[in-house]
Amino acid sequence: MRKHLAVVLGLLSLGAFMYGAPALAAPTVNKGDVAWMSVSTLLVLMMAVPGLALFYGGLVRSKNMLSVLMQVLVTFSLIVVLWFIYGYSLAFTEGNAFFGGLDRLFLKGVFDNVAGTFSNGATFTKDVAIPEITFIAFQATFAGITCALIVGSFAERAKFSAVLLFMVIWFTFAYIPIAHMVWFWPGPDAYTDASKVDALNATAGLIWQWGALDFAGGTVVHINAGVAGLVGAYVIGKRLGYGREAMQPHNLPMTMIGASLLWVGWFGFNAGSALEANNSAALAFINTFSATACAVVLWTLTEWAVKGKPSMLGAASGAVAGLVAITPAAGNVGLVGAMVIGALSGVVCFWGVTGLKKMLKVDDSLDVFGVHGVGGILGALLTGVFNAQSLGGPGLVTDWVAGTVGSNPIVTQLWIQAKGVGITIIWSAVVAFIAYKLVDALIGLRVSEEDEREGLDITTHGETAYHS
Repeated sequence: MRKHLAVVLGLLSLGAFMYGAPALAAPTVNKGDVAWMSVSTLLVLMMAVPGLALFYGGLVRSKNMLSVLMQVLVTFSLIVVLWFIYGYSLAFTEGNAFFGGLDRLFLKGVFDNVAGTFSNGATFTKDVAIPEITFIAFQATFAGITCALIVGSFAERAKFSAVLLFMVIWFTFAYIPIAHMVWFWPGPDAYTDASKVDALNATAGLIWQWGALDFAGGTVVHINAGVAGLVGAYVIGKRLGYGREAMQPHNLPMTMIGASLLWVGWFGFNAGSALEANNSAALAFINTFSATACAVVLWTLTEWAVKGKPSMLGAASGAVAGLVAITPAAGNVGLVGAMVIGALSGVVCFWGVTGLKKMLKVDDSLDVFGVHGVGGILGALLTGVFNAQSLGGPGLVTDWVAGTVGSNPIVTQLWIQAKGVGITIIWSAVVAFIAYKLVDALIGLRVSEEDEREGLDITTHGETAYHS
């Protein structure tokens, strides 16, 4: 029997969830948990539409404002539909170490309309459940916003049809398997007999089996999307005039509004990942609050020192960087650890969108990799450090049968985290590269030079955001 199941106390990761083995007694469904998860789902929806859409929209030139809004809105909606059809089943049912099965295609079995009954989904507490459809809806928003994040890397030059086709392929072969590998496990109620632990662990996703901690999506969402976006920026190429013409954001107040909506919505993203209205959610909530504030301050101070002036765009970017970095750590670290992660993200992600971006020589239009990729990597690794109880973290469940809580040695957990980060980077990059090349061969990735110069709002959608 494994003596160290690397799962955070009652909460491991956002999606470490399964309706799997039934408890001896019927699990309790608490109305407060259901209400909290419903609100959290709405908050994550607000992050994507309108939050992310407005954040991205303000950053592009005015002639491409509507194209970005459309790409975010339609991508999010498309992925939600695919999630309900097959995504959830392949991510969160038992299959192998990389993909789930087909038991929940078209959400089969989650609602008996004749009997009027709903299937239950496990939380991170034994004998405590939420309706499975509540978890399905919550996870749908994660899948949707992850794909929508990628849009920012190749904004202002990609065909709308190509964006949608790429998203279908990447979602199917990158998002779903990474989500399954990181978040799928049999659930706490399955662990009733010490002799069956190894067999139960073997049914979980590969990265979960390794013991990686990802509370709300550092690997599944941010690194995954950041890497896919970076590959896309390389494959599609730089915008016309990049490095020679001014490409300033056309509406920074709109970007500020978007960033603010992201911060508010992120409380549902992170604290909702506890799957219950409990102490774990409270810890994730305050960590999301403090880490983000620290990131804003440190990004602002860093930019002030390096460039001589603190910018509003910098402060807003700092907020997003802090939110990204604390995502995998939200319920997995203590209060001081969260503030350190937030502060470091403000400095490291500032370098990611300045120094690293120049080193990579890439036109990542809206700095998806510099913020989400770099911030996600930083947060995932530091989760392995500050989860330790010796550094104020909550530790993790070392034995789900007995309910024993402890900590892995920091070096051990850090190595586990690094392996999870590594496979996510490689998997996402390979799938993204193949998907981009396939889409390019089928329908072409990029609009014509004439269309790019005129702007995608008019040439693709036949409308403009502003009228004189």
